[in-house]
Amino acid sequence: MANRNKYQFDSKIHVYRATKRMTQQELADLTGVSRQTIMQLERNRYNPSMLLAYSIARVFDVTIEDLFDFEEK
Repeated sequence: MANRNKYQFDSKIHVYRATKRMTQQELADLTGVSRQTIMQLERNRYNPSMLLAYSIARVFDVTIEDLFDFEEK
């Protein structure tokens, strides 16, 4: 059976959020998700959809690549 998690990502959302002094709830409200989703993203326990990643990047005026480090395992 092939390894389904061939890639790993590391979220830097918490860094950008702290820089803007924004709470998880404020970011959640701006992106239309729950605070728990933001918390899971920051802990690298949830892979965001492309649309969610794009929405978060727009809030911070950065690229998706700025928010997440992707690497192959």
